[in-house]
Amino acid sequence: MKLTPRQTSFLALLLFCLLSCVSAYNYLVVSHTAARSHYHVGSALAKGLASAGHQVTIVSPFESKKPIKNVKDVTAKGVLSIMQGRMANLLESSKRPITKQIVEFHEMGIEITDILLSDPVVVELMKSNQTFDGVIVEVFLNEAHFGLAEHFKAPLIGLGTFGAISWNTDLVGSPSPPSYVPSALLKFSDHMSFAERVGNLAFLTFEYFFLNYFYLPRQEVLYRKYFPNNKQDFYEMRKNTALVLLNQHVSLSFPRPYSPNMIEVGGMHINRVRKPLPKDIQEFIEGAKHGVIYFSMGSNLKSKTLPLDKRHALIDTFAQLKQRVLWKFEDTELPGKPANVFISDWFPQDDILAHDNVIAFITHGGLLSTTESIYHRKPFVGIPIFGDQFLNMARAEQNGYGVTVLYDELTAPKLLAAIQRLINDPEATKKVRDMSDRYRDQPQTPLERAVFWVEHVSRHKGAKYLRSASQDLNFIQYHNLDAMLVLYGSILFVLFCVFLLIRWVWRLLQELFIKKSSPKPKPKAKQN
Repeated sequence: MKLTPRQTSFLALLLFCLLSCVSAYNYLVVSHTAARSHYHVGSALAKGLASAGHQVTIVSPFESKKPIKNVKDVTAKGVLSIMQGRMANLLESSKRPITKQIVEFHEMGIEITDILLSDPVVVELMKSNQTFDGVIVEVFLNEAHFGLAEHFKAPLIGLGTFGAISWNTDLVGSPSPPSYVPSALLKFSDHMSFAERVGNLAFLTFEYFFLNYFYLPRQEVLYRKYFPNNKQDFYEMRKNTALVLLNQHVSLSFPRPYSPNMIEVGGMHINRVRKPLPKDIQEFIEGAKHGVIYFSMGSNLKSKTLPLDKRHALIDTFAQLKQRVLWKFEDTELPGKPANVFISDWFPQDDILAHDNVIAFITHGGLLSTTESIYHRKPFVGIPIFGDQFLNMARAEQNGYGVTVLYDELTAPKLLAAIQRLINDPEATKKVRDMSDRYRDQPQTPLERAVFWVEHVSRHKGAKYLRSASQDLNFIQYHNLDAMLVLYGSILFVLFCVFLLIRWVWRLLQELFIKKSSPKPKPKAKQN
């Protein structure tokens, strides 16, 4: 059908009007952590924004395997060597006291913050005339990186890759009452005993002083070094964060208060559309008469670096199972490998857990892995090593779909007993299915929600109306200590004065009563 000039002009005008209604933004995503699990969260958001028609520049130690439309990689590999060196000693460092682990952890944060900002590709990006409508920065021991937002004159959006912690809740003023909100680094629930509340308060007090008087001042030095022209001071900049996206969901944890600009988007990295498995893995899974158990210790801890006694414990355990086992093992050979075990240095974890013939997961208890396992309705055995892994496994045990085996106590009998207990308990499968149903029952996917809120902040120039007034208060004002001192102090002072007055009146009355009741002295008789 041939269109007339008038029809052609009308269609062109209509197309122009439609295009004018579409707003494409330009975003910078900083996913600096050299841990694949963290990168998966940041890259999932970057891909989601790109699919929505926006331009995305992502700074990270990793490069996309395939070019992605609307996504530009800025690969800063300097962080890799720092974190790989630290993670190589992960098993040893996990044995140290929690306070010492925290100090070492934050020391690593200072190093990776400095390394990224001095990387030539980042320096070049900062010198460019590039503009962004939003700067999205992973919140993980890198507070000086937040200065990139003001540098590019864009709103700052934080991305918390493993749930709520003081690093990200402080950015938007989300309250965290220590009476029922445990630290993410402790394995307490929201129903703590008296001793646990004391322990939680003690730990949070230590963390508060450590962060504010030791760690953050060092990040401030880096902020001033790399952003000398920024007008906001370091602490003002942190408190002006427009939005924090949190890799958590209430159905997977417990209820707690959030400021309106802290949004839960946990699980946005999970693929809602399944991809076909590689042929050899597919045949191995479908040929298992008794089902398959998937085993991975995550991206930071390599199975090939496990001590021989722990490796032999795993081999002995798997050899006694009638199920087949997929083991993420980062070497081509595994001496003593049982016939029912398939090893590979990489597995498409998300797609494997989605398979109906996979019946359980053995994991380190990381937030991404446990979230994927719950989404795909698979109960799991956890061998936590550090960080929030203990808390994640404590929640799984409390909810009845997980069993913990401590690394120090890892032996073949204990691991075998934990696996058998899990796969032979129909209640565990039922409970994880119920949990999955609650998690899936959302009006939109976590990724859709994340994209909406990022766009919302861009549309409303930082959405400053969401900012909590608590960000303008100091510690004394926030906890109302000055008001309580005046109010309750005044009441106590008045009561004290009333008490003194009553005591004075009482004493006066006593004296009067004594004077009246005491007999008068008889007059002496006259002597002649």
